Amino acid sequence: MIRIKNLCLFASFISILLFIGCNSGNSAETETEKYNWKNVTITGGGFVDGIIFHPTESGLRYARTDMGGAYRWEESEQRWIPLTDWISYDDRNLMGIESIALDPNNPDKLIMACGTYTDEETPDGEILVSTNRGETFTRIKIPVKFGGNENGRGNGERMMIDPANSNIVYLGTRHAGLWRSTDGGYNWQQVESFPDVSESAPDSLTQQDLGFWNWAFRGSGIFSVIFDPASANNNGSQTIYAGVSIMNRENIFRSTNGGLTWQALPGHPTQYRPTSGVLSPDGNLYFTYGDVPGPYIMNNGGVWKFNTKTEKWIDITPDSPSPDKGKKFGYADVAVDPSNPQTIITSVFHRSHQYGSDDIYHSTNGGKTWTAVFTNGTTFDYSKAPYIQHTPIHWMFDIEINPFYPDHAIFTTGFGGFETFNLSNVDKGEPTSWSVYTQGIEETVPLELCSPPTGANLITAIGDYAGFVHWNLDKAEEGQYFTNPYFGNCDGITCAWKNPAVLVRVGIASGHHGGSNIGYSTNYGKSWQAANMPTPASKHGHIAVSSDGKTWVWTPQNQHPFRTNNFGESWEIIENIPIGTRVIADKENPLKFYAADLYTGILFNSYDGAETFEATELDLAKGTFSKELKMNDKRGDKRGGQDHIYATPGYENDLWIAAYDGLYHAPKGKNIELLNQVSEIHGFGFGKEAPGKKYPALYLIGKVNGVHGIFRSTNKAKNWIRINDDQHQWGLLLHITGDPKKYGRVYVGTHGRGALYGDPTK
Repeated sequence: MIRIKNLCLFASFISILLFIGCNSGNSAETETEKYNWKNVTITGGGFVDGIIFHPTESGLRYARTDMGGAYRWEESEQRWIPLTDWISYDDRNLMGIESIALDPNNPDKLIMACGTYTDEETPDGEILVSTNRGETFTRIKIPVKFGGNENGRGNGERMMIDPANSNIVYLGTRHAGLWRSTDGGYNWQQVESFPDVSESAPDSLTQQDLGFWNWAFRGSGIFSVIFDPASANNNGSQTIYAGVSIMNRENIFRSTNGGLTWQALPGHPTQYRPTSGVLSPDGNLYFTYGDVPGPYIMNNGGVWKFNTKTEKWIDITPDSPSPDKGKKFGYADVAVDPSNPQTIITSVFHRSHQYGSDDIYHSTNGGKTWTAVFTNGTTFDYSKAPYIQHTPIHWMFDIEINPFYPDHAIFTTGFGGFETFNLSNVDKGEPTSWSVYTQGIEETVPLELCSPPTGANLITAIGDYAGFVHWNLDKAEEGQYFTNPYFGNCDGITCAWKNPAVLVRVGIASGHHGGSNIGYSTNYGKSWQAANMPTPASKHGHIAVSSDGKTWVWTPQNQHPFRTNNFGESWEIIENIPIGTRVIADKENPLKFYAADLYTGILFNSYDGAETFEATELDLAKGTFSKELKMNDKRGDKRGGQDHIYATPGYENDLWIAAYDGLYHAPKGKNIELLNQVSEIHGFGFGKEAPGKKYPALYLIGKVNGVHGIFRSTNKAKNWIRINDDQHQWGLLLHITGDPKKYGRVYVGTHGRGALYGDPTK
């Protein structure tokens, strides 16, 4: 046991934990079954905001994501390996990775700063230290909040290990200044001599505007720490630089005495915020700039170079914005080829198509002249993730040149990113070729899962995208992505249980493509058509489809449910069901629909295809819950599967109510029974019955007999078996469903680790 100094004393004796498994004591008391878990292959799908190459070992690199954990590249398998799947629901805040630091003198060691949000209700972050390349971690509590999924999350690498002394580690934070460790990351102290770089909102902002300022315009704090190896002595590097995401004031600082004192770097630009910085081996310091941290829209920015020998700044911006003339964009990142310090690349952020779109600029003379990379016949290979060809290149907040192979360059995006192995073609006037590099990284957020009785294995509704029809669970294929209409977010997907060729999905149309917010398929999702919307404001929400596919009920966001029986040609409002109430269809009888208002304790039943609904009292043993609790997320994530009503496949009028605080069964729609073993629910679903059984298997995410996990029951919830383990928890889980075609197979929708599927281990 290692004792933490200079931190919260009351927690010092438990602050450092060697991770072997969370809640292992409780799980041993629960019946378990071993499962083999794999990702449903989508590839990428989220913001990979950092790639970190090890400077002294070829082939070793890591990736961090804004809410989906960290990965290590496995050269032998040519794929990324997740390192943080052990994170439990209680520790879900750690899935946002703020920064990763690698020890140049020890390839086995890495340090991660973990924490997704900095708001007051979110727990403090943690420092995770590994000495075996992420196989296990030592967890260190630190009284700092990290913002792995906040603005500026792609800016720089804010934690660095001193190459001259591996015991010295610096960490820049968003709102708590600069921190330092002198024992390799196990104990931390705030650097009190570092200038006050706190940032206050403008006085003119209203309370409503303040929230938007915090999200979009507020700086990301100390985002970059850079050691100058040429200044090293026996105590470590003496010259250290730190970049701060503030503007109209000093924002780049330097220490020349090993961090004892700090001064602003003379003459540096202050008219916009620095977004990234790098020191080349020849002593030139490069910074990119924008007027906001990103990824919200930038209006201005540039690229500047500081010669550390002459102490002179030079504006080397490849293409200068002109905001007053409508030419608005900024610069996101800059990288240097360590083997040829005159070779640099920099990335444009949010430049409109009118002015050339986002691009990478390449220079072989330290920024005197530049060549645009993507404008000379560049080719992109989308075969590993075909869906991304529908999305423009964007959010290139990390670009890297492989220190061992300068022809190999990587850029990250909001859907993963690309790599090239012929970067030097730019010098020859020849096109470069780029391909998806994110095989193994899965960072989508499934907002609903549908495994139909016939047809594809799984259909996923995906946040920030549309969704996928997964005929092949292990390969991303052309044609599996939802199109016509293209969605920017898919909230709901369902099939007609007795006619599963009919699929209907709802969400919001892509900003790049426009169109309807509802689409349907009559051929198992092989092709799609847009349907009319009930009102121009109808979007998001939940969709229900009768078992024969002829009647749909859509509850759009902030609206009453609407009904159609002509594939969306026309709609009728259902006014006697409260706004926002989720409606479901009976899996057997096409005339039956149900809805539950758990706020007031009312069950709505329709026996005529959703034309009319009868209201009856819903008597739950644990009572109803207040809207205040729901709005404050005190009953789980509001996008999850809790506090919903479910209809059992194969049984008419057989209902389950998966309340956050308990599971209820209502056979024949009445005599509601509380199942006492379940005390917390985040997701619920059905799968194929076990051999020799007639009733579907039940699957649940939550807490059973005091143990948190993923569970299966084959006897109507009389007994439960835990089917995940402490190494497979994935932080926050939102949805679950079994496969009606294969007993034991289960699908899980995570918050940032994509969709997963599990099968019993043979």
